[in-house]
Amino acid sequence: MKVVVTGASQGIGYEVVKKLLSETEHEVFALARNKKKLESLQKYDLNATYHYQAFDLLKEHYHKDLIPKIVKSVEKVDVLMNIAGLLISKPLKDLTNKDFDDLFNMNVKSIFKLVRDLLPHFNKNAHIVNITSMGGFQGSAKFPGMSLYSASKGALGILTECMAEELKDQHIKTNALAIGAVQTEMLTKAFPGYKAPVNSGDMADFIIDFALKGHHYINGKIIPVSLSTP
Repeated sequence: MKVVVTGASQGIGYEVVKKLLSETEHEVFALARNKKKLESLQKYDLNATYHYQAFDLLKEHYHKDLIPKIVKSVEKVDVLMNIAGLLISKPLKDLTNKDFDDLFNMNVKSIFKLVRDLLPHFNKNAHIVNITSMGGFQGSAKFPGMSLYSASKGALGILTECMAEELKDQHIKTNALAIGAVQTEMLTKAFPGYKAPVNSGDMADFIIDFALKGHHYINGKIIPVSLSTP
């Protein structure tokens, strides 16, 4: 499978790429801002073919600066895992216009741009998996300081449902996983001192299995994946 993974330099994204690289049947293209972290993945067992690109998803001009590099490496994409995300935790009164723009640009707009510009380069029966959050899942527990983050993840869930409808005639499936508490750097920043019941490696196993197989049974769904609150 030819797999593109964003947010590959830390947390769940890093674990996803590390695990994919251990399997011979994959060709992996990893994206993140931190080139050294992407390079560090080469120290693991490289049974798969590995490509990587340091790229800031907040940049413009994907069609010129990013898409040609992906296509040159993997030609056609079977699975796109949109794991990259931004979390800003502040009381509502302290949030700025820039905070709003940064959160929605990373958590929603960057995914829209990447999917839109990759559309001609997906294989038939490709699967797009967007990683959203229980914070953006309707009816879930909400927490102070997380209003804009949760709103951006909620927007990503709706975008996922709309993508699935629009892309079904192209035989591209789109789903979202609303992840609960996972022990990552991002969680530690948002909830200092909290110990999550799931680590990033175990969640990576679940995401990989779903990304490779879930679209045979599910399309256009936002699926909660959580053991606890937060």
